[in-house]
Amino acid sequence: MPTLLAIESSCDETAVAIVRGESGSAAELLASVISSQIELHREHGGVVPELASRNHSLRLQGLVEETLAQADLKMTEIDAFAATSGPGLASSLLIGSTAAKGMACALNKPFLAINHMEGHLLSPFIHNSSIPPHLALIVSGGHTLLIDVQGAGQYSKLGSTRDDAAGEAYDKVGKMLELPYPGGPEIEKAARAGNPQAYDFPRSMLSEPHLDFSFSGLKTAVLYTLQKEKGKVSIPDLAASFQAAVLDILVGKTLKAAKQSGHTLVALSGGVSMNGALREQLQAACNQSGLELAISPPEFCTDNAAMIAFAGLLRHLAGESSPLSEDIHPNLPLV
Repeated sequence: MPTLLAIESSCDETAVAIVRGESGSAAELLASVISSQIELHREHGGVVPELASRNHSLRLQGLVEETLAQADLKMTEIDAFAATSGPGLASSLLIGSTAAKGMACALNKPFLAINHMEGHLLSPFIHNSSIPPHLALIVSGGHTLLIDVQGAGQYSKLGSTRDDAAGEAYDKVGKMLELPYPGGPEIEKAARAGNPQAYDFPRSMLSEPHLDFSFSGLKTAVLYTLQKEKGKVSIPDLAASFQAAVLDILVGKTLKAAKQSGHTLVALSGGVSMNGALREQLQAACNQSGLELAISPPEFCTDNAAMIAFAGLLRHLAGESSPLSEDIHPNLPLV
């Protein structure tokens, strides 16, 4: 049964995971280790690429050794190696990709370059034996995507963001409110004590027939509100009103996409899918519309190597591999 080791280093998380599996059966996650850099970047209010790549270099070897120990395996028992090739920060992607290529070359084993967004896309089904046809909503700091999925590797883009991604809007509004980095979880926390109807923020493109997203207008509306009511703004009310607008857009577009595509299964993944209000609102909307909802487990929502390993294993089992000469792709599209 093939065993694969994967590295994720697309941004500010250094992660290594090992999976084992064969066609027709669920993959077994043998080990998964993540080293977060949130505290390192918090004082800067965002990710500093040079600090991120330097930290990847410092942590990666120890994480590989720790992951092998958790799985009770030797490096020679690994059958294939995978790494995130994009999208992401070039200086960060290079660390993980180069390391995985080096191990694959040294052991004469296959290497697989994996799209970070495919990892997110497949993460709700990481314990399944196959990828069922479904509509996928991926919501992260850099991407907001609606994807028609027919199976592993069979993807069609239905909609994407035309400007800021939802997670990016959360972080930028969090910065406006002078909340700690990252802003998304802080806004969600503040919103619990606020009135979601306190401010009437725009639901951009919600009534349009297409399935694209736009959050820049919403972000600007928050900025104008802060400027207009300087010193009088209730942070919980503003956070709740902003979040309500974001969720109305995400849920509304997703239901529209499900109807247009004919899918009865919806899957939610990406860092923003950790948001409890989003999970609850989308679940309620799916229940009302007779749709099934699959959500990525919390441990696989934010950047992790388990999702990269799972995507890599599926491709390895399908007989695919990547040349060692393949470069990273910081702006790599999913489809």
